[in-house]
Amino acid sequence: MEVVPAWAPAVGFTLLPHAGGFLGSKITKKEIPVWYQSLQKPSWCPPNWVFAPVWGTLYTSMGYGSYLVWKELGGFNEKSVVPLGLYAGQLALNWAWTPVFFGAHKMGWGLVTLLLTTGTAAATTASWYNINKTAAYLMVPYLAWLTMASALNYRIWKDNRNKK
Repeated sequence: MEVVPAWAPAVGFTLLPHAGGFLGSKITKKEIPVWYQSLQKPSWCPPNWVFAPVWGTLYTSMGYGSYLVWKELGGFNEKSVVPLGLYAGQLALNWAWTPVFFGAHKMGWGLVTLLLTTGTAAATTASWYNINKTAAYLMVPYLAWLTMASALNYRIWKDNRNKK
C-alpha cells in the first residue's frame, strides 16, 4: 500500500520555495507604497509588478531542480547532505532578505544577505551539475536575477544611505 503518491514529492519540492516568498510578500506589500516608493532607484529598476511573476517562476524552477537532485540521489541520505544542504542554506538566505531589506529597512545588510545568497546559490548550482545537469540549468535564471538584484540593492543602498 502506497502511503504517499509518487507525484507528491515533486509537488512538495516545487512548492516549498514559495512558502518563504508568500510570507515575505506580506512584509513587502506593506512597505512598497510608502517606504520603498520614497527611495531613489536607478532608471533600470524593474517596475514593481515584475517582481512577483519573476520570483514565482524562479521559485518554481529551483524547487523542481531540488526535487530532481533529491530523486537522483535516492532521497535524504549521506549523498544528498551537501547538495540539498547548500540548497536549503541559499533558500533560507533568500527568505531572510525581505525581512532585512523591507522589514528592517537595512539596505546595506540586505546587500550582504543577497551576496551571501548569490554565493550559496552558485555553490548549489555547481554541486548539482554532476548530479543532474537539468537541475543545475534550472538555477541559471535565478543566478542571473540574483546578480541583477544585488546590483539594484547596491544602487538603492548607495543612493539612499542618509534616508531612514
